[in-house]
Amino acid sequence: MDQIFEVIIALLLVMAGVFGVVGSFGLIKLNDRMSRLHAPTKATTLGVGGVLLASMAHAAAFEKYISIHELMITLFLFLTAPITANFIAKLHIHRHDTPETLPDPGEDKVWATHNKPEDEVIGPQL
Repeated sequence: MDQIFEVIIALLLVMAGVFGVVGSFGLIKLNDRMSRLHAPTKATTLGVGGVLLASMAHAAAFEKYISIHELMITLFLFLTAPITANFIAKLHIHRHDTPETLPDPGEDKVWATHNKPEDEVIGPQL
């Protein structure tokens, strides 16, 4: 029975390593900023998640306790990484593209990043 758990833990660690290497390679080799943003947020998140799942499985199988800390870290990572990547992508679109250079937004008429009234005052009004 212990050998089955060791194989599962080893597979989780190998999977995590493969995702980490693929995410790092994508960060180096992809040609534009938005592609480089995609590689580490997807692949490396799964890599770190695999290491944490392997740690949880090891604690449950060999240490005889259920580790809640790794579960909380995994949930936090899976919730925050996509949101952070979305904010970074929106900032990139807002700073480097104009409504004329973006693709057609379809029925929305404008992109949400550029949907700001011209007479809106930013900052405190005196």
